[in-house]
Amino acid sequence: MAKPLRLPVSDEQQVLDELSVQLLLLPEEQTRWNELICEHHYLHNATLVGEQLRYVAVYRNQWLALLGWSAPAWHLAARDHWLGWQEDQRRSRLPFGAQNSRFLILVDRTQLPNLGSRSLSLCQQRLSDDWLEHHGHPILFLESFVDAQLFRGTVYKASNWLLLGPTAGFGRAAEDFYVLHERPKQLWVRELHPKTRQWLSAPELPTQLQEYAKPSTPKCSLSPSCLNSLRERFAAVTEFRKGQGKRHRLATVLAIVACAKLSGVIGGYNHIANYAQNLTRPQRRALHCWYDEDTQEYEVPSESCFLRVLQNVSPLEVESIMLQWQDDVLGPNDDLLVAIDGKKLRHSGVHLVGAVSLPSQRCLGVEPVADKSNEIPAAQKLLERVPIQPGQLVSLDSMHTQHKTVAQILYDKGADYLLTIKGNQGTMFESAQQLPPESVPPSGLHDRGQSQPTRTAQTGGPNC
Repeated sequence: MAKPLRLPVSDEQQVLDELSVQLLLLPEEQTRWNELICEHHYLHNATLVGEQLRYVAVYRNQWLALLGWSAPAWHLAARDHWLGWQEDQRRSRLPFGAQNSRFLILVDRTQLPNLGSRSLSLCQQRLSDDWLEHHGHPILFLESFVDAQLFRGTVYKASNWLLLGPTAGFGRAAEDFYVLHERPKQLWVRELHPKTRQWLSAPELPTQLQEYAKPSTPKCSLSPSCLNSLRERFAAVTEFRKGQGKRHRLATVLAIVACAKLSGVIGGYNHIANYAQNLTRPQRRALHCWYDEDTQEYEVPSESCFLRVLQNVSPLEVESIMLQWQDDVLGPNDDLLVAIDGKKLRHSGVHLVGAVSLPSQRCLGVEPVADKSNEIPAAQKLLERVPIQPGQLVSLDSMHTQHKTVAQILYDKGADYLLTIKGNQGTMFESAQQLPPESVPPSGLHDRGQSQPTRTAQTGGPNC
């Protein structure tokens, strides 16, 4: 039997015995982890995707190795075949996986050749429990990519990981969008439980895992006649695309997007594309999906098609059609309250101001916040076109306690307003504190004999 190239020495064994893996939670520790990865890791990038945890292997307060875990890849043919799950199962059970997206040894590998496998083993032992504590669900399988032009994956092999083969060579270029980089990597996987593949490919998850499964992509429940009616409405949207390569009708694409959101689909373009894949043949025919003569099937738009359409179509045209369709379905708007508020989606740069009437939660319109601006001009622009009725009460937060905004609501729309006054609004805040509630005058609608809500120091006419 051939001898190993290097036998462990007592010093190395002592390090391995006393080695511990710690989860980094403090901001200063995570900052140090990020800096070391950017400086020493071959990718020079410490950004992790989705749910994530950062670890460090420590020996006597000295950092010896760094490990970073993130959400698994959305779709990997070899991994999905290995797990044996179906498409619907993959969408709902993918959170049971984690990806080792960063692994860095900070010391001389020839001095401690077994440090990598020992660090990975210790991290694997605690990973599922940590994930459950910090992200609300356990982990059942692991995956990792190895650049075969730089590394051989020895650490994973020594830790009982399985090599599934090379990837297809695509890399993420933007959210929900991948491009070919022509540098395939080795795909390694590992089960954290002996029944991982049996559980994840079963028709139903074990009872102890069912509460952690992500809801699967909703399916369209609208009848073909309803879908055809919705598609006909979107036919009025101006076509901005050129004739060449225009396979899917604009009305078809927009109708599918509307149906997906009405069905509760949450996420980006890939989630809408997955929803479209679940459409039945009669539903696709009613939506006038493209008919492939070769396969004799109605094909739905791809993820990139949804991306191009939604990024370039006129939002005001789409909004007008959707609001009219909403009114036709729900009838006249009898709500007494209109709430206007802004929301900013994390990590996307999308910042919107929307108007909703209550209690029916009917959408009245949405306006994007311009770059290097704020919600105030966006709300004022939205008020210009929102169908607010005389007698309704419009509510906004303290940011919008502005004379122009009040004048739009009171004089242009004939409605009342409810605005918050804060301490940074100096004189107005002091005056409001001194005014007893009964001394605040109602709006002009009181003179027209209409019932009014009781005024407080936070509501009133344009002099507030």
